[in-house]
Amino acid sequence: MNRKELKLFLDEKVEFYNKPGFIESDPISIPHRFVKKQDIEIAGFLAATLAWGQRTTIIRNANRLLAWMDESPHEFILNHSAKELKPFRTFVHRTFNATDCLYFLSALRNIYRHHDSMEEAFTGGIPFKASDAGEAIGRFRNHFFELPHPTRTRKHLSDPAEGSAAKRMNMYLRWMVRNDQKGVDFGIWKKIPSSALLIPLDVHTGNTARKLGLLKRTQSDWKAVMELTTSLRRMDAADPVKYDFALFGLGVFEGF
Repeated sequence: MNRKELKLFLDEKVEFYNKPGFIESDPISIPHRFVKKQDIEIAGFLAATLAWGQRTTIIRNANRLLAWMDESPHEFILNHSAKELKPFRTFVHRTFNATDCLYFLSALRNIYRHHDSMEEAFTGGIPFKASDAGEAIGRFRNHFFELPHPTRTRKHLSDPAEGSAAKRMNMYLRWMVRNDQKGVDFGIWKKIPSSALLIPLDVHTGNTARKLGLLKRTQSDWKAVMELTTSLRRMDAADPVKYDFALFGLGVFEGF
């Protein structure tokens, strides 16, 4: 199909998948349990961090973390005692273990002691002028790991500067930033524009994009993220990452 036909096809798939019915079986269901901005941010960040493997397992383990926080993640992050950390010392999700989990809680506390919102840790409190969110992810990662930490834990927050696709961080930013009033993404962050978002590249979106001629690079790395996002910007410069719904849906639900 030509570019116009491809855009029409993908726009139809976005409309089909970008609706509340998508939420229940997706990790985004975790932050959708909350109303308070900071609770949404924390629940979303933890769900995104765990977002590899079977989606039912991701959702179950994210719910365990929030249950241990008494369903009040912001209050827990700021005010938990050492005793209240006991259940987290047994947590395991694939290679994300208790050591990683405990540091993540400490890093989140550090961020919220300095900022009202996690958005500030991405933007540095200055006007956003970059053409994409890669620099913001790097800034957040530096802030996140400014406390003494186990070296092994760094792998759980990918670094675009090292060539990683940073799928989970790009997905998290999509959740927080996009504001299309469709009821799936939250749009609670206002300082990063949707135009700067980058595609959360995983095996499904990558394979679908290659079949559609939107991505030529065979490696699923940062260069591939930039190449695919550039292709999607030709179809919608203001909101390229809306096509994540189409590419993911085609790959996961339709076996495209």
